[in-house]
Amino acid sequence: MKTGLYFGSFNPLHTGHLTIFRYLLENSDLERVVLVVSPQNPLKENWEEENRDSRFKNITESIERLKSRSPEDGGLSKEDAKRLSVSDIEFYLTPPLYTINTLRTLRDLEPYEKFVLIIGADNLSIIEKWHDWKELLSEFEVWVYPRTGHNAMELCKKYGTRLIDAPLIDISSTEIRENESKGVDMSKFRV
Repeated sequence: MKTGLYFGSFNPLHTGHLTIFRYLLENSDLERVVLVVSPQNPLKENWEEENRDSRFKNITESIERLKSRSPEDGGLSKEDAKRLSVSDIEFYLTPPLYTINTLRTLRDLEPYEKFVLIIGADNLSIIEKWHDWKELLSEFEVWVYPRTGHNAMELCKKYGTRLIDAPLIDISSTEIRENESKGVDMSKFRV
C-alpha cells in the first residue's frame, strides 16, 4: 500500500490543506493520505505547546465534519473519506521531532507500507535545515506542491523530488491567525 504523509501543525486546518489532500486522493496513486499532526516543529520558535491536545481534537473534529458532508456540500466522497485519516504519532515520540525519525518509526511499524512525504515548496526550499535531510531524500519519496514565492519545479529538479500539479492556494495558517487577531473574519478559510 502507498500512503501519503502530510505533516503540519494545521493550526488551523484550512481550505488550502483541504485542496491538497483532496487533490492527492483524487489525482494520485496513493491509497490513503494521513495528516500527521506535529505537536512541535523544531524549526519554529514560539511554539504553542499548551494547545497541542486541543489543536489535535479540533483537527480530528474538522476531518470528521468533512467526512460527514456530501461532495456537493464541500465534503468528500465515501471512498475518499475512508482513505483520509489523522495521526498523532508524533505526540508519543521523544523530542526533538525530526521528520526522518517519524518516517523511520512509521516504516518500522508498517514495513510493507510505502510512505511518501508530502511537503510544500516552501519546505523544500529550506530542506537543508532539516535533520538528516540527505538521508530523508534518499530513503523516502517526496512529493511537493507549489507555494507562492517558490520555484517548485527548480527545487524539485535540484533535490530529486516529484512536483505534483496541485492547485496553488495562497493562504496559510499563520495568515489566518494573524488576521483573526486583528478582528478579521477568516471563517471562510477554516475547514
